Amino acid sequence: MTAFSLADHTKSDPLLLAEDERHFAAMADSLEHAIADLAARLEDVRRAPGGRGQQALDRDQEVHRLTARLRTLRRYSLDLCLGRMVPADGSPTVYVGRLGLADRAGTRLLVDWRSPAAEPFFAATQAHPRGLASRRRYRWTGGRITDYWDEVLDPGAVAGPLALDEDSAFIASLGSSRSPRMRDVLGTIAADQDAIIRAGSRGALVVDGGPGTGKTVVALHRAAYLLHADPRLGSRRGGVLFVGPHRAYLAYVADVLPSLGEEGVQTCTLRDLLPEGAAAVPEVDPEIARLKATAAMVAAVEPAVALYEEPPTRGVLVETPWVDLWVAPEDWAEAFAAVDPGTPHNEARDEVWEALATLLVDRCDADVPPEQLRRALTQDEALVDAFGGAWPRLDPAELVGDLWSVPAYLRRCAPWLAPDEVRRLQRADPQAWTTSDLPMLDAARQRLGDPDTSRRRRREEAELAAQREEMAHVVDHLVATDDSEMMVMSMLRREDLGAALVADAQVGDPDLLAGPFAHVVVDEAQELTDAEWQMLLLRCPSRSVTVVGDRAQARHGFAESWRERLQRVGFDEVREATLSVNYRTPEEVMVEAEPVIRAVLPDANVPTSIRSGGIPVVRGSYDDLDRILAAHTEGTACVVGDPSLLDGPRVRSLPPELVKGLEFDLVVLVDPESWGAVDRYVAMTRATRQLVLLERRGSVAL
Repeated sequence: MTAFSLADHTKSDPLLLAEDERHFAAMADSLEHAIADLAARLEDVRRAPGGRGQQALDRDQEVHRLTARLRTLRRYSLDLCLGRMVPADGSPTVYVGRLGLADRAGTRLLVDWRSPAAEPFFAATQAHPRGLASRRRYRWTGGRITDYWDEVLDPGAVAGPLALDEDSAFIASLGSSRSPRMRDVLGTIAADQDAIIRAGSRGALVVDGGPGTGKTVVALHRAAYLLHADPRLGSRRGGVLFVGPHRAYLAYVADVLPSLGEEGVQTCTLRDLLPEGAAAVPEVDPEIARLKATAAMVAAVEPAVALYEEPPTRGVLVETPWVDLWVAPEDWAEAFAAVDPGTPHNEARDEVWEALATLLVDRCDADVPPEQLRRALTQDEALVDAFGGAWPRLDPAELVGDLWSVPAYLRRCAPWLAPDEVRRLQRADPQAWTTSDLPMLDAARQRLGDPDTSRRRRREEAELAAQREEMAHVVDHLVATDDSEMMVMSMLRREDLGAALVADAQVGDPDLLAGPFAHVVVDEAQELTDAEWQMLLLRCPSRSVTVVGDRAQARHGFAESWRERLQRVGFDEVREATLSVNYRTPEEVMVEAEPVIRAVLPDANVPTSIRSGGIPVVRGSYDDLDRILAAHTEGTACVVGDPSLLDGPRVRSLPPELVKGLEFDLVVLVDPESWGAVDRYVAMTRATRQLVLLERRGSVAL
């Protein structure tokens, strides 16, 4: 069966398709064998003993790797292939795919799009052909090639026939109807986008681009590329975190990374980084939002915690059945100083107590078993009370809530605040969380750790000790009753057999968003405050970050440069790349949108549209909304600014602040003149075909 289903009969010439047909037949055979082999290997790995520690981790990672590859092969089949390159030196044609693929003889059928061998497929241009004579890209629909187009890159090296309709598939894909999920664009990544995707991971790379330039495409494909190409970013070293602006955006791009064979990237919004984020409401007071948006305010968490880590200045007498011990202020200071740097406050309690107990046990001259003396220390009310007051368990929400309800505490931790600012930050319900509180809460969680960590660890250690004691009895019984001829059980050391019978304890479910991550990708990064940047820096100590955004789309203004912003929040090395071609928005829409943003940001990076949709921007009355939507019979639509309208099968209703990062065939703005310029500009440029502007007052014939 042919892989082609072409409407253009001129492209169906067997001379144009013969090489591809042979290649796809070889691919089909290889895929059948590869899927069978992967399924068998996966079954073998799943049946193998789980092991413990690193062995168990390696097994789980192999299961995940095999499962992801098997899912991708089954999902795409022949449409794993993106296109082909014909080298100018006459060497064999190279086919590029989502994954690498070889037949059983080892012949390479597809090179992985992320490999260096595939780079010319994306990077070659007529000015710089990168050793290629020509390039062919496929457009797949329902598992069949419905269009393709050839590009001549080195006219003097072209040997065979080509279909020289260079823009057919590319332009058609730009103007095709959208769906509720981001469409697959891997096969049409442009050279300027590919250069950014393949850039090194060191430091902060800023990708600045206006609407429709493919910033989100670059961000997602860069995450997949770096995981494949940079060994420093493997899962054992932290992996990649992808941060989007809101949940609607994450739902829109949810299919992209899996389609690239990457399912290990953690995706989230800033709200998702901590439990309070889901219920947090916007901060209505702009002055309070401004005060909480600084990195200095986040840094106030440190002195807020340090207040609870000051050693007592008074001694305490500890009475035991054998001897009385005096804990002097210098003893407290020595124990407090024993904490390893970076240990969260609540987890450090065990370290402080252990240091203090060791100091007292070593000082004791009485003939007392050390363990009995340690137990006596834990039962001394005076010592326990003094320790609890000096280094108490702290709850992150209570700590931050105290800053908003105890003025003296806030003044001590943030001495730069003016008296009226301190008063303004106080509130009746200290834990009525707003989005502006989230960076403070996050810093407190990271600094304090889980308040129940010590109790949970002791409980798990006790349970594990009980299991080991029980297994010791089992081992003794096995050895004592071993009547085998070679005394196999007796040949095993008791501790080895016991360790094999008791699995390592598991400390709860890991927080997958806690980090640290080896690399972080942030889309719509122009919206992040200095305080919010601290949330990401806490999770990325390497400072390896891809920053994707557009200063012109910043809802709260962005007058400085990217370099100034990022260096202020904590980055040393900042590189910048610019995208200036608008692949999404028709020229007719950009003509209307550009003056809107130029009025407030004259140096905005307004991209140049490469296509005209032929449909003018329409202005009219809100009364015409139903008729406009009824006439929209295919593709997606979004009505922005009408909260009374409910979502339908193909129509979304969103406020201006939640359309960023999305795209729709038809965009209808309701009363846009009542919005800020940035919101209008962002909403207008979501349209891929038609833009309609409606006002509630008056009626203009459409």
